[in-house]
Order: sequence, then C-alpha cells, then structure tokens
Amino acid sequence: MSRPTLPAPDAAWLDSLSHAALEGAAAERVEAAWRLAREVYPGLPRPALWFDLRGQSAGQAHFGRGGLRLNRVLLAENRRAFFVEIIPHEMAHWLVRHLDEGRRVRPHGHEWRTVMRDLYGLAPRVTHGFDTRRASPAPYRYTCDCREHHLGARRHARIAAGQRYYCRHCRQWLRPVAEASV
Repeated sequence: MSRPTLPAPDAAWLDSLSHAALEGAAAERVEAAWRLAREVYPGLPRPALWFDLRGQSAGQAHFGRGGLRLNRVLLAENRRAFFVEIIPHEMAHWLVRHLDEGRRVRPHGHEWRTVMRDLYGLAPRVTHGFDTRRASPAPYRYTCDCREHHLGARRHARIAAGQRYYCRHCRQWLRPVAEASV
C-alpha cells in the first residue's frame, strides 16, 4: 500500500482563523481523515465531533458517544499540531475500534501504529508535548521533599476529604503549601 497522507495546512492560514472558523476547519479535517480511512475500511461510520474535552488530553475517540472529542483550548494554542497529528491520531483510534477485532486490541497497539504509519504517514506517537497550563488549570499548590505540585479542584477536594497522594519521584506525601511553610 502506498502512504497516503493528509496535506499539511498552511500555518499562516491557520493562524488567521477565528475560533469559530478554526473549529469549522478542524471539522473539515476530521472529514478528510475519515474519507481517507474509508478507503481502507468502507464500512467505517462517520464520527460526530465535539469540542468539549477539557484537561490535559488533546483529543479522544469516544465510542460510547459515537465520535471524537477535541480540546478547544489546546486546539487554539497548537493549531498546526492538531491538524497534522492529533486529528489523524484520534481517527486512527476510530478506525481500529471499528475493525472486526477492534474491541480486543490495545489502544496504541500494533493495529493503531500500523494505521498511523501506513494510512496517515505519521510516526505513531502516543503523547503530545503541549503546554497544558491554560487547558488544565491547577490552582492548588502542594509540596513534597523534592518539588512543588499543582493540583486541580477534584484532587484538592479528595485530599480535603481525607485521600492522600504521594510524589512519584521522592515517594513523600503531598502537603498543602501553606502547611509546608509552618
């Protein structure tokens, strides 16, 4: 099989788009990635698309809802990477899941890597390197023996309810910054 790829969008054009136009262009990119995937698997259903993903994840193939979720904040801050890498990454998940053995394969296993390489012409990278501070604000500061940690509202509430978290590096329990200075 030859290596068909989606053409990389012009960076100046992407930067000029308003938020609404950017989401429209992302929807068109999802459509193009889906059409390319249908060349391999004609029975592939069209995924719905939402821009409601929050936190540190850039995208998600959500099979229960029947579509793809994209992080609106990370999309706006990393436009080219979304069009070149994230959308094909999530569409590869969508395709692999709909294959006959799709429910049994690992999310980033051999089948997914093959789709990324052979269909989209991309290196099968599992994670992104985006700055997620604006997409995933973590205003609650905690410390351990080696560094400061920033936690979100959910983990902060769990700590207030009695759950304990420890640092993966120094293996010490996290303490609120105000408590650490006493």
